[in-house]
Amino acid sequence: MISLESKLNSIDTLILDIQGMKCAACVKAVEKQITRHQGVICANVNLITAVASIEYEKGSIQPQSLAEKLTALGFPSQVRQGERIEEEQKNKIEEKRKQEQQKRIYELISAGLLLLFSTIGHLHHFGINTGAFFSNIWFHWALATLALLIPGREILLNGWQGLWHGKPNMNSLVGIGATTAYLTSCIALIFPELGWECFFDEPVMLLGFIFLGRVLESNARYKAMDSLETLLGLKPQFARLVGKNNYEEDQGVKIPAVGVKVNEWVRVLSGEQFPVDGVIVKGKTIIDESLLTGESFPVSKGEGDKVSAGTINQENMVIVEAVNTGSKTVLGQIIATVEEAQTRKAPIQKIADVVSGYFAYGIMAIASLTFCFWYFWGTEIWANLLTELDTSKAILSVKLAIDVLVIACPCALGLATPTAILVGTTIGAEKGLLIKGGDILEQVKNLKTIVFDKTGTITEGIPSITTILSFHPEFNHQSILQIASSLEMVSNHPLAQGIIKQAQNQSLTTLKTHELSAVSGKGVKGIIEINEQLSWFYLGNPSWLEDHQISITTEILEQVNPLEAQGKTVVYLAQNSHIVGVIALGDKIRPFARETVKNLQNMGLEVMIMSGDRPDVVKYIAEKVGIEQYYGDLTPQGKCDLIQQIQQKNPHQLVAMVGDGINDAPAMSTAQIAIAMAQGAEVALKSAGIVLTRGKLPDLITAINLSKMTLKKIKQNLFWALSYNLVALPIAVGCLLPSQHFWLNPSTAGAFMAFSSIFVVTNSLLLKYTR
Repeated sequence: MISLESKLNSIDTLILDIQGMKCAACVKAVEKQITRHQGVICANVNLITAVASIEYEKGSIQPQSLAEKLTALGFPSQVRQGERIEEEQKNKIEEKRKQEQQKRIYELISAGLLLLFSTIGHLHHFGINTGAFFSNIWFHWALATLALLIPGREILLNGWQGLWHGKPNMNSLVGIGATTAYLTSCIALIFPELGWECFFDEPVMLLGFIFLGRVLESNARYKAMDSLETLLGLKPQFARLVGKNNYEEDQGVKIPAVGVKVNEWVRVLSGEQFPVDGVIVKGKTIIDESLLTGESFPVSKGEGDKVSAGTINQENMVIVEAVNTGSKTVLGQIIATVEEAQTRKAPIQKIADVVSGYFAYGIMAIASLTFCFWYFWGTEIWANLLTELDTSKAILSVKLAIDVLVIACPCALGLATPTAILVGTTIGAEKGLLIKGGDILEQVKNLKTIVFDKTGTITEGIPSITTILSFHPEFNHQSILQIASSLEMVSNHPLAQGIIKQAQNQSLTTLKTHELSAVSGKGVKGIIEINEQLSWFYLGNPSWLEDHQISITTEILEQVNPLEAQGKTVVYLAQNSHIVGVIALGDKIRPFARETVKNLQNMGLEVMIMSGDRPDVVKYIAEKVGIEQYYGDLTPQGKCDLIQQIQQKNPHQLVAMVGDGINDAPAMSTAQIAIAMAQGAEVALKSAGIVLTRGKLPDLITAINLSKMTLKKIKQNLFWALSYNLVALPIAVGCLLPSQHFWLNPSTAGAFMAFSSIFVVTNSLLLKYTR
């Protein structure tokens, strides 16, 4: 009987864009044509949105051929590209997951059977009678032969392929060891006069322990993936697409969220996730944004407000116009960044990769030397060992050589770094951090200096106008604001947005401008017609005015200085060569900014602040948050030069730059570690190695601590992997055999090898429980 869950898992959804439908009859004709296809469960065709949502049994139809048939009938159709890509990716992931799961079950069953039969084969050593059949040497030969040919076949083939291409791996070592044990036992069986021991049980038990270890290791690695799986599970699954003209009557068509196109409208009901990044065009509601912001309190939003995919509508139905969809949403980019970060290696891993590359050759050389030593010299020096162990020198030498091959573990070296990075980066994503790879994690240990940009980083970056002063009778406060907002239309600076927003709030029209140009971090200029006369207008900081030979009089400075002493940012408006007014803007300091700075200083870090703003304003903010070193009146290039000067002063100590704007990008690219606030400009986000997705400064402390803890785990894993081999190899070689009569048989060596890899993965998982 097929379960409901398996039925649901076998159903998929397809979205088609369909043109040419004019009426309900067209809709009926399209639906009829679609449902005729074998495997189609149901089809929902919407005339207004011109899309068809089709549920079908996986693998039963070819989406493109279905679209071609509808096109041939007079309804030009095509599969939504984003939906098709998402479907292909999803199918690949599901197929890979299914194969991995089947492989793990197969390996577990193989391990159980091999260990069971090999244990029965060993019982006679303890005086336990297992019957003639299980005691028969030909039974053990058959078991070893089947073990190598069936479950062990993949290991042997992969191992020999590695040897053939000059890249031996763990399977090469295990394959050589198991094959050597098997062939030696076959020789002993065929030529009993040699007096050699048959140990067919050893390769069987060895493979059993290898498979068991892999299953346990695989389970641990899947646990390491849990955080990323949880993150992937937050992606919205569906959207209700509605027509723009009939959104009130249109109930919409339910389609996968990835199928929504930019500028389309979607209906979001109470309790549903927002399927896209967009803007509310109709309605007002309360939204739970804790997924992205970490804030437990929901926020009220209405028409014109932005919403993000994955957040939850808690109250009223709203209509949203899509701005970003699928992988381009904020949540999609977070997931993509985490997945990419887990593929970027830490520099420390390069050492491990180099060691692992030569490791197998070294182990094979040690195994050869071990055999030669014991066969030609060891058994002659300690001749009593052969009697006490009841074996021959050939068998003893072979077993010790196999021990060396099997007990060595390059897997642990290979797993040491990626498992820790995988766990660390996914934990970071859960805590509102995007750490873009192992190289970033490792760099943090040498961090000495953190330089903050002021606007949008230490402050909230949402300045609002507090004061407007006029120095010319023809320009009142309203006209100064109107001219300033018209000039700022070419700028994306937070100050510009504050001026534009205030002008919009007062319903001021935008004046026609000519030859508009801007210099980032300084100001803007353009020609505007005032009283039927064209004039050049300049809006910016004092250095911008100086660049255009415009001087600031003492009388103006006397009125401006008190504003700057209050931490206000002042921009000057000049007509031709005379200043006609100033606009003062205030920006709130971010919550916990002072506490964050203090914590960074307590960690031994040097903290600075810089800005394109006037030094007096920067000084005021710096004093408020407890920063002693501050730099103002800097252009983007000036910020970049300052970072270089700090780096030259301490070449071995890294500098981190925390910013959010376009004018911060050059400095962020120059710094060894770039940290961006999530709401910043795209170029700043791309320059960043760490992104604070919730925009909270205390998360910077979390990022540094998490980086250090992850690097600590990497070092622990590498230390264990190297220490394990330094201790295990001498035992495998037989160093304790003469004095303590202690040695390992090949199957026990295999168990220790498997344990080594499991230990590394489990140790990485402990990051989840480290505060």
